[in-house]
Amino acid sequence: MPSLRTLLAQPPIVVAPGCYDALSALMIERAGFPAAYFSGASLAYTRFGRPDIGLIAMDEVVETVAAVRERVALPLIVDCDTGFGNALNVMRTVKAMARAGASAIQLEDQTSPKRCGHLADKGLIDTREMTGKLKAALDARPSDEVLIIARTDAIAVEGFAAALDRAEAYAQAGADLLFIEAPRNDDELAAIARRFAGRVPVMANMVEGGKTPLKDAAALQALGFALVIFPGGTVRALAHALTDYFASLHQHGTTAPYRNRMLDFAALNELIGTPEMLALGRRYDSERRAQE
Repeated sequence: MPSLRTLLAQPPIVVAPGCYDALSALMIERAGFPAAYFSGASLAYTRFGRPDIGLIAMDEVVETVAAVRERVALPLIVDCDTGFGNALNVMRTVKAMARAGASAIQLEDQTSPKRCGHLADKGLIDTREMTGKLKAALDARPSDEVLIIARTDAIAVEGFAAALDRAEAYAQAGADLLFIEAPRNDDELAAIARRFAGRVPVMANMVEGGKTPLKDAAALQALGFALVIFPGGTVRALAHALTDYFASLHQHGTTAPYRNRMLDFAALNELIGTPEMLALGRRYDSERRAQE
């Protein structure tokens, strides 16, 4: 399987849906996507039923990333918020995430506690502090196959021109990929790609109902983006399906009317690999019996 660095260096654009656990990552891999994006927001939504306002901790992300990596082989981009502290915290975060199996580690320039990039009232650390954190991350990674993504949330706080300047500084600090969060229109999307594409890969974030106009992968590739993430779409699709499922169950007292929109027992076990695991268990059981 090609590395994320290799995928980003050539067309087509890398499309990375959002995951939040091993099952969602497995389904992304089975669907044929080249990479998955581990969304901190989606972890907050699903594990805690809470918003993306800086409530999750590093250890909770590391634990879940390790479970995902045990199950899937595809490149995994991990949202690490602010790095969970200062430059020294960032070094610890990078080392822990790399051990857990992250292919890329995303760091942002918000103050703590951070909040979703498409929410209002964000705060930023200064550019020098962020470049220091990025350099700490680059020093801490085990190899250059673990990419460091620099995200700026400056558009909503300091304006678009300042966001471009921050991204330039982060590129000069050595970031492997730039993420300018929440451009507000087509012109800003195009300007981001025009400024950086060809020098350093840039990524786009598609949030249903967010501040950025939704574009398909082909349109973003034409602009010059190397990566597009759909971080929360998985949870929004799941929440929509579960709303309908629970309404049907409450109304009818049975799952029968919803059966054609569900995997049955056998199909779910097929998806998660139950037959293969049981066969593996029987193999080792046979080895034990042969030795008795």
